[in-house]
Amino acid sequence: MNYALVTGAGRGIGRAIAQRLARDGYTVLINYRSNDTEARKTIDSICQDGGQAELLKFDVTDAAAVHEAITSWQAAHPENYISVLVNNAGIRKDNLLVFLEQEDVEQVIRTNLMSFFSVTREVLPYMVRKRYGRVVNIASLSGLKGLPGQTNYSASKGGLIAATKALAQEVARKKVTVNAVAPGFIQTEMLEGLDENMIKQVVPMGRAGEPEEVASLVSFLVSEQASYITGECININGGLSS
Repeated sequence: MNYALVTGAGRGIGRAIAQRLARDGYTVLINYRSNDTEARKTIDSICQDGGQAELLKFDVTDAAAVHEAITSWQAAHPENYISVLVNNAGIRKDNLLVFLEQEDVEQVIRTNLMSFFSVTREVLPYMVRKRYGRVVNIASLSGLKGLPGQTNYSASKGGLIAATKALAQEVARKKVTVNAVAPGFIQTEMLEGLDENMIKQVVPMGRAGEPEEVASLVSFLVSEQASYITGECININGGLSS
């Protein structure tokens, strides 16, 4: 049985990725921090579609909790391992730098960047030992070009992209690929508060993307067809960075 762990899979892009990977034949581990209702919606949608999924509740910003959750899961599944990891959990706390509270900086960095280290460090040894694995990190256009009012968010996603490129070189000979996906404006809760007309004006395609479009890209990156792609950050933003 092939297992895929998607962090922050209770809604939005994470939910779409979990649903797509389940359709691809993976048993998906639905990670979430606190919203039991939304996580249950994700797993119910997968099961209704004939897929398989399990809930794996832990806070990605708590390294001890991450270790406990994944170690316990592995002990309960000694014949299997997590062969696909999608580091999707992320938050925004936008403001101009001069108005950013220290906690808003630290919380964004902990959730968007430090969680990559905590989760990947627990899963990666099994991939290396089995000589097969896929890690996909959900970054952002903000991490590539920076956006005003998102200094903390841009820093966290930019760091994630750099970490992706470094780790890819460490594990390539073990047949483990590590890539990043950098979405632009995607129709999720993260767009709340943004002017829809502004998005239509600045995006060459004239619209925001759909979570399912990001999920399709992730699906390709974890497939055998993408076995020679590693250390890359692939944009999916409707031409915004062209």
